[in-house]
Amino acid sequence: MIIWIASYPKSGNTFIRSFLSSYFFSKKGKFDFSLLMNIPQFPSIRFSQKDFLSFKDAAENWIPNQKFFFDKKKIFFLKTHNTLNKFNNFDFTTESETAGAIYIVRDPRNVITSMCHHYSFTLEYALERMLDQNASLSEKASNGDCSNFTFLGSWSEHYKSWKNNKKFKVLFIKYEDLKNNKEEIFMEMINFINQLYGNPNSQIDENKFNNSLRSTNFSNLKNKELNEGFSEGYMSSGGKKINFFNMGFKNKWENFLPKNIVDMIDKKFNIELKELGYK
Repeated sequence: MIIWIASYPKSGNTFIRSFLSSYFFSKKGKFDFSLLMNIPQFPSIRFSQKDFLSFKDAAENWIPNQKFFFDKKKIFFLKTHNTLNKFNNFDFTTESETAGAIYIVRDPRNVITSMCHHYSFTLEYALERMLDQNASLSEKASNGDCSNFTFLGSWSEHYKSWKNNKKFKVLFIKYEDLKNNKEEIFMEMINFINQLYGNPNSQIDENKFNNSLRSTNFSNLKNKELNEGFSEGYMSSGGKKINFFNMGFKNKWENFLPKNIVDMIDKKFNIELKELGYK
């Protein structure tokens, strides 16, 4: 069975996976980038039974691939940026394949600045992407294989698809809450996962927990990337390496966004901003 670590891009997914991989897949809770391999991405070519030369074919095989690669008698952690909304009438997953999910949501005004840094987007183009109900991450392999196809939809539809899901349990986390309540939230995540494992009374390993907290502090992750490199970093169109861990909680939209962009986000995502307590 699958436990999804899900989010819209640039919302803190890697930060959460760093802690979880440190706690669940290391002996002492000491983080290393190689531990992230224990929470791989789906959809991906790695978890595809054959080459799919269209997005429709790839989406049609999301669930068959989950059935093929992930034994229901075991628990697998998977990262995804996929929406739960249908693509061409195909579901992303089902309750028969999924034990539960952790969903990380982030203020869209901070998401947009992070997207601009990571992908070298202009603010206008990043906002266009966040509003696009057909948006996707659709990198093709050299042979045209579309197995990596990830359907995003708009930022608001992405969030609502996971929020309104009734098929399996979802633990929602606001990225901004991690700044001051990281210990409590990470403890809640472990307890949630233990429940999905069928071990609701399992005790948290305090030493491992504290080591995981310290070793995945944002500044530690940033320094580790600078010293060791990180495969999820991005190359700009000019060939410049763009660091993955950039500003973290220092990324405050008030310092970067012009009024016209702020007004447009407030208008388009007004309901969600109020619902999440972002305004």
